[in-house]
Amino acid sequence: MIQNPKRYTITAALPYTNGPIHIGHLAGVYVPADIYARFLRLQGKDVAFICGSDEHGAAIPMKAKKEGSTPQEVIDKYNGIIKQSFEDFGISFDNYSRTSSKIHHDTASAFFKKMYDDGKFIEEVTEQLYDEQANQFLADRFVMGTCPNCGNEEAYGDQCEKCGSSLNATDLINPKSTITGSKPITKSTKHWFLPLNEYDTFLREWILGEHKKDWKPNVLGQVKSWLDDGLKPRAVTRDLDWGIPVPVAGADGKVLYVWFDAPLGYISSTKEWAEREGKDWESYWKSDDTKLVHFIGKDNIVFHCIIFPAMLKAEGSYILPDNVPANEFLNLEGKKLSTSKNWAVWLHEYLEDFPEKQDVLRYTLTSNAPETKDNDFTWKDFQARNNNELVAIFGNFINRVVVLTNKYYDGIIPAPNTYTEVDEATLAEMKAYPAVIANSIERYRFREALTELMNLARLGNKYLADEEPWKVIKQDPERVQTQMYVALQIATALAVLSEPFLPFTANKLKNILKLDERPEPIITMGIVDETLSVNDAIRAHVTRWEDVGTTTDLIPSGHHIGAAELLFAKIEDEEIQKQIDKLEATKTANAAENKKAEPQKELITFEDFAKMDIRTGTILEAEKMPKANKLLILKVDTGIDVRTIVSGIAAHFKPEAIIGKRVTVLVNLAPRKLRGVESQGMILMTEDKQGKLVFVNPDTDGVANGEMIS
Repeated sequence: MIQNPKRYTITAALPYTNGPIHIGHLAGVYVPADIYARFLRLQGKDVAFICGSDEHGAAIPMKAKKEGSTPQEVIDKYNGIIKQSFEDFGISFDNYSRTSSKIHHDTASAFFKKMYDDGKFIEEVTEQLYDEQANQFLADRFVMGTCPNCGNEEAYGDQCEKCGSSLNATDLINPKSTITGSKPITKSTKHWFLPLNEYDTFLREWILGEHKKDWKPNVLGQVKSWLDDGLKPRAVTRDLDWGIPVPVAGADGKVLYVWFDAPLGYISSTKEWAEREGKDWESYWKSDDTKLVHFIGKDNIVFHCIIFPAMLKAEGSYILPDNVPANEFLNLEGKKLSTSKNWAVWLHEYLEDFPEKQDVLRYTLTSNAPETKDNDFTWKDFQARNNNELVAIFGNFINRVVVLTNKYYDGIIPAPNTYTEVDEATLAEMKAYPAVIANSIERYRFREALTELMNLARLGNKYLADEEPWKVIKQDPERVQTQMYVALQIATALAVLSEPFLPFTANKLKNILKLDERPEPIITMGIVDETLSVNDAIRAHVTRWEDVGTTTDLIPSGHHIGAAELLFAKIEDEEIQKQIDKLEATKTANAAENKKAEPQKELITFEDFAKMDIRTGTILEAEKMPKANKLLILKVDTGIDVRTIVSGIAAHFKPEAIIGKRVTVLVNLAPRKLRGVESQGMILMTEDKQGKLVFVNPDTDGVANGEMIS
């Protein structure tokens, strides 16, 4: 662990440009990374916060085939959507690049070529899966089958997303091509392999030795599992026509493996940023006094903690990550988020329904961050977090402070009088929060840090509730001046300390308090104009984190604040129900799309079928079975008699709605008592694509009851 780094390189996992960004991405990677970067900047640190679109790999041409477009059209479309979502939610990248850019192609090619020239690869001819119908090799996501480790039948050729195992396509049981659905054959092809087994000792000493105390247990556990299973050479090239061509002779038709190419995107994006800003990119990647931190989800742990470090070690001139604080997965209403099944809250759609509520989502996702285990996002919890915490605690405190300041002093901050013990204790507690919150952030415990921020707002609320300035103002107005001054210091502290977590709220609060309206000192012949007050000078420098912990004069008396404005608005039940209904519609659509025909039952003879007496009939009466939610008692005219039939259709039909309905009846089914009522036949039913029961009712116009169906 680097002590007192001179600079920070912070990377956030490159999102695939095969779809928009959803809340799982935001919670797992981008909000925690942004909190960390913003926190460091508030401390005046030298930060390069780097990301970019991952525009290679099999997922892109797969999406292009599905949409009937080209890979280039896909990456251009989704790169724009993704970048806009990041901007909309205040993810403050210093640079957001693309792996399709020339600087990235050049960087990745040069990196591979150096390793190749240094003899770091193994060249082998191996058997790979091949789709004869598509006439191509099946790389990674072009093949799906059963995971050999957990039995998941929807594992991909590079990874099982259920158990997290990293796989080779040839490891899959019962593989099939995702292009044609056919069973692939094996065919010989040449590739270059990174011999990971040669880096076993290095990885054990570096991660399990050097970092066993400061890395997350979930990260260490997954790395240890990989190492204990035994590392094997891994192919770093693929047979594809989309990607970065392998830059050596004899590699026609081959591209760099996306997990060789993608992490190098951090380096190429840093180069792009440094060139634009006039900085030296190498100091952010090759200096021992730089702290490198990768923010990723748990499905990327093996690539950032095994493969990429092995690449950096093999190349020889790069620093290694100081930490990889990977998060677990976020589920949605109890189910795994899925891009392909549209089971997600997409960021661009969220803002259509909740405009200007970016911070509410940032707050909810941080409060419920999957830092050590998978967590669940629910719309009810989202509403409760907003109404019961942001509105009732944070917003309520700020609103009371601003309203009272404008009511009592026309918005001008009063000068404090003598502090009581309560005042001094409150201000001392306020000053302790920067260090407390910083300690949590520096250990990558962002959920804990946000709780402490809200505790500062609670401190302000308690102070006002205990001191009751609205009552004291009549008897002791001088005392109220001090009370309001103390409360305004807490409000200012919140404006500064909330910025990493709630950047839009922090900006709004700073505008209300007019913190950015700082007087510029007038300098004449090198002498500062002494009419600038001491408090103004103090206020002019209060922008950084540590300032909140070193002074109780964050905002001076005499300063004019703005009018009251609500920081947060209550979210009503109807707004939440709309989101729940949207998910239910998605669930229904998925069920219809995924509904498969039942397998054929065992064969019967014609004689077996001939025994069945199936006739047309009409429902004459219908009523609910007492004390039974699913059963209806029907009187059915079968043409040969009127009989009682008990049918389990009450969840789908109201009794009065089916009277007169023409139906198909199995009339020679042996009678059976259901809850004391003898059922003398069976109404034939089936399910539609939405899972709703419908009557099997052939065209019966002109057909009398009792006619046999054969």
